[in-house]
Amino acid sequence: MPSTVVHAGFALLLAAGLLGAYYDRRALAVLLVVLVLPEADSFLGVVMAGAHRTVGHNFVLPAVAALALYYDTRVRDRSLVRDRLSDRWVAVAWVALFVHVFAHVAIDWTHLDGVNAFWPLRDRFFQLDGEIYYSTAEGFVQTFVDVRVDPETGTRTVDAGAGGTSESVHVSNPVQPRDPDVDVEEPVERRFPIASRGWRLYLVGLGLFALAARRLQSDVAADRE
Repeated sequence: MPSTVVHAGFALLLAAGLLGAYYDRRALAVLLVVLVLPEADSFLGVVMAGAHRTVGHNFVLPAVAALALYYDTRVRDRSLVRDRLSDRWVAVAWVALFVHVFAHVAIDWTHLDGVNAFWPLRDRFFQLDGEIYYSTAEGFVQTFVDVRVDPETGTRTVDAGAGGTSESVHVSNPVQPRDPDVDVEEPVERRFPIASRGWRLYLVGLGLFALAARRLQSDVAADRE
């Protein structure tokens, strides 16, 4: 599974591009805390089947949070958030939502069984897997979404990578490396991944490079003032 370190590498890239003038250590600390929080659902696995990749890994809860933040800061005459926080931290909150969705949930969406994307509205795991290409023999081909039509009934079915439910899917993690319903006699190995693929190690290095480059730019700008 993509490790927290890999998620952090992508988060640093997003922070460097989205925080703008609000980029500093405190903002980065907030983003990294938000980035790590979804992994807390691993601990819920002892009381809820399939909690990992479900409770903290869906698109519904961040969408609700984004709508609430937009309504409070853009629609209401008086914002409760702005009364307690400055415009700076409102901007950081928006970036934190983007980091949560794109640097964590969306990356896990592409790996193993994916994520329980629409939980709690719908209990179904979805995985983003497939390819898009143009072939001189087949023309334009995409396999991310499979659309099939029954030739007898004309019924159309759409498969966008749907898998099992929280009852049937167990995504291995350091807290629960094995499916709790499967008896394992030998000692269970607990792995804390850092980078299990070359592109993941590359992403970690790229994020650190962006962090160092942004810091260097800030230092140079400060020296010129």
